[in-house]
Order: sequence, then structure tokens, then C-alpha cells
Amino acid sequence: MVKHRSAARSEWDWLDAVRRRVKLPRGGETIVGIGDDCAVFRPRGAAEDLLFTTDLLVEDVHFRRSTHTARDVGWKALARGLSDIAAMGGTPRFVLLSLAVAPWCDARWLRCFYDGLLALARKEGAVLAGGDFGHADKLAADVVVCGAVERGKALLRSGARAGDRLYVSGRLGGSALGLAGHGGAARKRHLRPEPRVALGRFLLRLGATAAMDLSDGLSLDLRRLCLESKLAADIAAPPIFGGATRAQALHGGEDYELLFAVPPARRVPRAYQGVPLTQIGILRKGRAGTVLLDGAPLEPLGYDHFRDR
Repeated sequence: MVKHRSAARSEWDWLDAVRRRVKLPRGGETIVGIGDDCAVFRPRGAAEDLLFTTDLLVEDVHFRRSTHTARDVGWKALARGLSDIAAMGGTPRFVLLSLAVAPWCDARWLRCFYDGLLALARKEGAVLAGGDFGHADKLAADVVVCGAVERGKALLRSGARAGDRLYVSGRLGGSALGLAGHGGAARKRHLRPEPRVALGRFLLRLGATAAMDLSDGLSLDLRRLCLESKLAADIAAPPIFGGATRAQALHGGEDYELLFAVPPARRVPRAYQGVPLTQIGILRKGRAGTVLLDGAPLEPLGYDHFRDR
């Protein structure tokens, strides 16, 4: 969210370096690890796979006290993890919260923080089941969300095939517009994002082959999906949130809409529960991770915690 000076290695570089050091045991119950929106754990004999995701929310990186109320921070802390569950087509089950409390944080602020988090948890049917408390110079929240999906049905970033159509939900750039100081719907989008949990389950029924949530900007997140599916993409400009710029729609983070791939034979409705579903392009064979916008290379300029600091 907050931009900083550049660093030598990107977030993707660090994640890839860690992933190369971790090998999932053959025949083990953990069947999807680093590189997707969630880890996938398959209990022996169970009809469902379990989904696990964790997200950090850090003061002055993901929120500012001057712009976010305590309820906004609590809501947003959980929304990020729920969006990962949505991207896999899952249903949330429970939440764990570890909270590092800053010196400025008083009892009233904490109560309001939990008001926001629990309001979203109730809305999506997730239970706050535990966690931990600590202290730090700045407030930080680590939220773990567990979800479930029918065995073998989780939507992965690696599942797309050449010829699949690319879609996005909603309109992009709203959160970036709200971050830039605009009020109204853009401000609400930035402060209290709506994870597309019901839409994620619908994509399973629709026959989507791959999906991920748009947390760091379309240009960067689409490249990640292409890398995992070992494909290239040709796209046109995405649908733009009212008042946002083209750059905000392409590169702005924290929209928490869903990017997904669908075989060409599948009919995708124009909207689901009032959320527009728009085709923006097609996946094809080519150098993995290459994205062309209107025929020209699209640089992945979305938010990166390491490159943008």
C-alpha cells in the first residue's frame, strides 16, 4: 500500500528461493504448498480438502491510523485471508488471529478492531477459534484462515490451459483511487474490501480451470498466474472502477476481485449476484509469464513488498 525505495530482490524472488528449499513429501497429506493462494491439506479418507492461508497486516504498510478506523482495520485484516479462500473456491471454516499490540493501542481501539473482524467473520460463516497476543512498536496482525473445498476441486493458479479465456470480477482500481484520497464508493472499497467468497464457489460449478485474487494489482498478479500455469496472456484493458485511471486499474492493489480462467466452451454470465464478470483476454502458449496489453508488453508494476520499499 505504502511505496518505498526499491530493493534488489522482489517478493517473488524470495518466495521462489524458499520454495526451492521445500519439497512436499510424496504421498503426504499436504498436496499444494508455496506458490498458491492457499496450502491444500488432504486428510486421509476425507471428502474435503482443507485450505490454509496466512496474511500479515502491518501498520503504515497495509493501513494508516489517520485513515482507517479500528473497525476498518479489523475487517480488512480478515478480508485478505478470506479472499485467498475465495480464490481457491473454498468455504471458510475458522480463523486464528495473532495480534502484536502497539503502545498507542488502548482497550477501546482493540474492542472496535474485534468488532470489525467479527462482523466479517459472522457474515462469511467463519469462527474465530484462537490466536495469540504480543506487543511491538507498530501494530501487526497475522490472520490464519482455514477453509474447505470438495476433494480435488480446489482452483489453483497452475490449472489454466492454452486457449482458456481470462476474466475478472468487478471493476478494478477502486482501492487505489480510495488510497489516493477519493471518497464515496472508492473510499469504502479501500477501507472495507469485500472478499468474493460466494463467487469463488460459483467458479467451481462453472468449470473454471484456474483462479487467484487480485491483491497486488492485475499486471503483477496475472504474471504470477501465467508463471504458475506456464503460459502467456494477451489482454485488453480491464473494466475500470468509476473515476479511477487506467494505471490504477492495471497496477493498483487491494481490489480483492477474482482473476480466473475458463475453457472457451463454457458460457460465463455477465454478472454473478450483481458483480460483473468481464472477459479481458486469452491464455496462450508462449514464454511463461509474458503478458501483452493491446499487443504491447505489460510491465508488472503492481505492489511488491520488497521491490517497492
